[in-house]
Formats: sequence, structure tokens, C-alpha cells
Amino acid sequence: MPIHKTEPVTLTQGGELRGRERDGALLFAGIPYAAPPVGRLRFRAPEPHPGWQGVRDARRFGPAAPQLPGTGLTAAPLAWEEDCLTLNVCTPALDEARRPVMVWIHGGGFRSGKGGIPWYDGRSFATRGDVVTVTINYRLGALGFAHLPDVGGAPCASSGLNGIRDQIFALAWVQANIAAFGGDPERVTIAGESAGAMCVGTLLGCPDARGLFRGAVAQSGAAHHVLEEATAREIGGTLARELHVEDLAGLQAAEVEDILNAQQRIEARMTLRERDGSGGPGGMPFQPVVEGRILPRTPLEAVRAGAVQDVHLLVGTNRDESTLFGQPEVDEERLQRIAGRLFEDSEGAVAAYRRSRPQAAPPELATAFGTDQTFRIPAIRLLEAQSGAGGKAWQYLFTWRSRAFGGKLGACHALEIPFTWNTLTHPGVDTFLGPGELPYALADRIHGAWTAFFHEGDPATPELGQWPCFDAKHRAVMELGDRVGLLEDPDGETRVLWEGRR
Repeated sequence: MPIHKTEPVTLTQGGELRGRERDGALLFAGIPYAAPPVGRLRFRAPEPHPGWQGVRDARRFGPAAPQLPGTGLTAAPLAWEEDCLTLNVCTPALDEARRPVMVWIHGGGFRSGKGGIPWYDGRSFATRGDVVTVTINYRLGALGFAHLPDVGGAPCASSGLNGIRDQIFALAWVQANIAAFGGDPERVTIAGESAGAMCVGTLLGCPDARGLFRGAVAQSGAAHHVLEEATAREIGGTLARELHVEDLAGLQAAEVEDILNAQQRIEARMTLRERDGSGGPGGMPFQPVVEGRILPRTPLEAVRAGAVQDVHLLVGTNRDESTLFGQPEVDEERLQRIAGRLFEDSEGAVAAYRRSRPQAAPPELATAFGTDQTFRIPAIRLLEAQSGAGGKAWQYLFTWRSRAFGGKLGACHALEIPFTWNTLTHPGVDTFLGPGELPYALADRIHGAWTAFFHEGDPATPELGQWPCFDAKHRAVMELGDRVGLLEDPDGETRVLWEGRR
């Protein structure tokens, strides 16, 4: 591509970057924030990038982290490389305006996704909200979350958190460089969806991340999805056996495709164990590890102890999260068995869920159990922890129903993303929304609330009206759907059923 004199150039600590302009916003893409995690750095902590000479071309997104084709937000498999630790900056201007900054952590079950996809287009935040957005890649799957001290020794003492350490490294890069893009390092908010939100929750418990952000947004993910070290060591040992290696040198010499295939076999076995009631981490065996150093205790314990009392939180879920993953074949008898694994009074629990969803058949009620267990209750626990520690937090509930597939998805997992980013017209979103007029008005209100949170640390706007902080007495929730407005403790009867459970 020819270089035009009008293309923007800025200077970072690593060297000069050339970006591109589009629709009134400036994009700098594929910026390395750490050294390539290859060779001797595979399964080890991130290290500084050595920088470059001359002006680096930053007009194209970098490759994703290694991953197998999955059910991500893009239809086609993502091009990937192990040299994946890059980020992307979208800004209104290269000036000294010191705008608020949002750093987005993508989802994908800790094993897929990337920062540079159309759904995460920051142009609307830049042009309408005067916000700088940063989207990042981080190591995924076994390469980012396999806990391997028993195989790799001291260099792998915290390898089960390498994906999180990558994120901390990216946040440190933002602190050092974002002023060169018109951003304010003192007004950084971290945000993410699904596993990205679970990463946000994990970062709340990491001492090394303190002071790198002042706000956090967790969309459909909270602070529950971490592994105990003993479980993580067992999984790491299983990975080594699958690869037929005995030490760090063997791990670093393995073909990356072999690592991905071994990862997939382990995930499949763990999923079967979960389904037959044997327990374990289910289909996400590679997730952050509470190893006592980078993550000294569970994130929820850290929040309860007031570790992030000064960080403002915006936390919420979608009404029908689990429909995206398919509805199980469930009759009344199996529904009672599922409820029996979750609640002491299975019949009472089923009756309570029926009262909250009067028209729901057994498969829909089973899906509601899954939504609450994985998403809604963890979100409430995070809100309770922050509020109980004296911190400020706001809760939302996204209820707009997708029209796709005859309406079967409802307000499913990930559906809120194009509303928060205001990317309703971007590739792939139409399939997810379904036929009919685009809900521009709702997207404007949600996008405006997120923008307000990045600016002021409070999501209330004139369009939404009053939005009180969450507290355990009133449990204020902002409904975002065909109806927009405050609720108090929605579905409180079913919420109470989970009291005393993790």
C-alpha cells in the first residue's frame, strides 16, 4: 500500500508508528506491547519488546493468538501466530486532550478470539464519545493458562496466569504510551465480555495491576472463573503427558499445532466429566490460576477485602445468556435431576423458576439454571463484594431479544456487544440480531451509558435517568431492552436459592 503524507504518525517508547484515518477517527493497529512469546519465552512471563528503527507500519491488525477454529464472533477462522502480543488504538486525535481510555479484553472461553474484529470498532467511541479505545491480544488456551511448575520448574511458577500477565503488560504499555494518542493514563477503564470479563474480574485480584486502571466493566463474566492450584497442576501434568514431554525444553520444542490438539482433547474429556457429574472445570480447563503470587487469593476474596475499593465497577448480564450454547434435551424428570445437583430442594427450585418464567418448558428452565450458575449469580457476588467493601458498583440487565432463529436466542450471550460499541451495522451483527428494524435508539442509550462511565465513572445519563449504585438492601438494576428503566432485585426469589453457594 502506498504511504500518503496525510497518514498520522506518533511516537511511542518503542519507536514511531504510522496509522490511518477513517471516518474521522485514527487507527493504529498491530502495535507490539511485549516481546514475541516464542522460543525460550513460550510458557514464560512476558518481556519488553525491543522496539524498532524507523517508522513502523501500524495500519493492519496483527494475527490472533494460536487457536483452533471455534464458535467465535467471526464466521471465518482467524489467522494466528505465536507472535501475537499486539494491541490496537483508536483515537479522535493525536493531541494533548487527555481523553478517557477504555482497554477492551476480548472473550472466547480463554481459548479463542482477538482484539481486532469489526464488533470492537472504536470509531463511535472516538467520534461520538471522545474516548480512546485500546483492544488487545493475549495468549490463549494452554499457551496462556497451562500451569506447569511441575514440568517447567521455576520459569513456569506462574504460567497458569501468563494470559493475565500479558494483559497487565498491555496495561503498563498504556500507562507509558497512551498520551501519545491523546489519552489520559490516569483515566483508564478496563472492560471485557465473557472470558474477557472474567479476565477483568481476575485483574481486580492481581496486586501487579493496581493503579493501572480506575474503572472496570464486566459484561457477562465476573470473578468466579479461576482454578485452584492443585487442579491446575493436574491439568498441566496431563498436557505434558499428551505432548510426551518431561521438561521446559520439551514444552518449548513442541509444535504449536500439537499443543492446540492436546488442549482440545483435554477440554473434551473435562466436558464429559462435568456432564457425568464428576466435577472439575468443565470445558474451560485452561483459565486463570490462584497460584499465590501473581494472584495471591481468589479475586472475589480480594474484592471483599477492599483491594479495589477505589475502582468503580459496571457489572451485568443478559437475560438468556445460555441459549447461545444450545438448549439441552430435557424433560420434567431430567429437569428435576439437574435441579437436584444444584439445590437441596429441587422441587421448590423448579417451582420458583417456573414462577419467574411462567411460559417456559423444561429445556428453557434448564437453560435458565445454566445462565444463573455461570453468569448472573457470579455477577451478583462481585457486586455484593464491592458494595460490601465500601466501593461503588452499578448493575445492568440486558433484555433485548434477538429475532434470529425464530426468536429462540432471546437476550443471549454476547448480544449486548454491538449495542455497547454501537456497531449494529458491522459485519456479522445482522445475523445475530435477526430480521427487522435495527434498534438504534437502544444502542444509542447503552453506548451513551458506557461512554459516561468512561468519562465520569458513573453510567447514569439524562436519557437513562437515575441509576443508583448497587447495594445489598435495594439491589438496583438498570434494565436495558425494549423496556429501559430501574428494577429492584429482579427475580429475587430465584436469586435467594443460590445463597450459600459459590
